[in-house]
Amino acid sequence: MGDVRLLTLPFDAAEELGTFTQRLPQAGGIVSFLGQVRAGGPEGAEVEALELRHYDPLTLPAMTALAARVAGRWTLDGLLILHRSGTMGPGEPIVLVAAAARHRRDAFAAADFAMDHLKSESWFWKREKVAGAWRWIEPRDQDIEDLARWG
Repeated sequence: MGDVRLLTLPFDAAEELGTFTQRLPQAGGIVSFLGQVRAGGPEGAEVEALELRHYDPLTLPAMTALAARVAGRWTLDGLLILHRSGTMGPGEPIVLVAAAARHRRDAFAAADFAMDHLKSESWFWKREKVAGAWRWIEPRDQDIEDLARWG
């Protein structure tokens, strides 16, 4: 039911979403979220790069388990979760989540739930390079609050 992939190379979000959509003509609603490396960092400084590291034996199985939780909670026709690891530059895609359902509310909720869990229960360590120096990025309080609303 779900297409879950952990990638080390860039992906074309429009192409991935187009392929996903074409496979699901029965879906009444498809909702997607694309996360990309932002150009602006702390205090408006320019982000030069973002690096995501992960523990290989855990990451893809945990992403797959998340997809199963999403599919068990909402009535979906399809689910797509793509996540990059490695070093990326500003504007490069990091994550793409798409949920397809007969009705839009299931698609919206499923995509939102998946992103909140990817962001807050992340199996990735993130750091960004600003002004030539790397710094680790910790989850924000808002990320924890977003996750808590799901109970």
